[in-house]
Amino acid sequence: MSGVWVFKNGVVRLVENFGDCPRRKTLVHVPSEEVITSYGVLERKLLSLGWERYHGDPELLQFHKRSTIHLISLPKDFNKFKSMHMYDIVVKNRNEFEVRDVLQSQ
Repeated sequence: MSGVWVFKNGVVRLVENFGDCPRRKTLVHVPSEEVITSYGVLERKLLSLGWERYHGDPELLQFHKRSTIHLISLPKDFNKFKSMHMYDIVVKNRNEFEVRDVLQSQ
């Protein structure tokens, strides 16, 4: 048997064509295993890592770290927070965040 075991509504089932299942990406704070579900959660994590809010562009939510030249720029609307933004955060915060696939319910 090949595929992925999916747990949904108390039932485990084998999904043989895992590629056919809708997937989305999620950003996870690795030390706490917390899924980033809002900019409020993300901001608390980034501030604790030494990032500061940067108010250079009113259309974006931005963070800057003084000890680096890095700038994280995110869309103001969390619904527009895409995997490219997540990977930008991961690259600039090694060992702190991961981007993971999440299997969506069918």
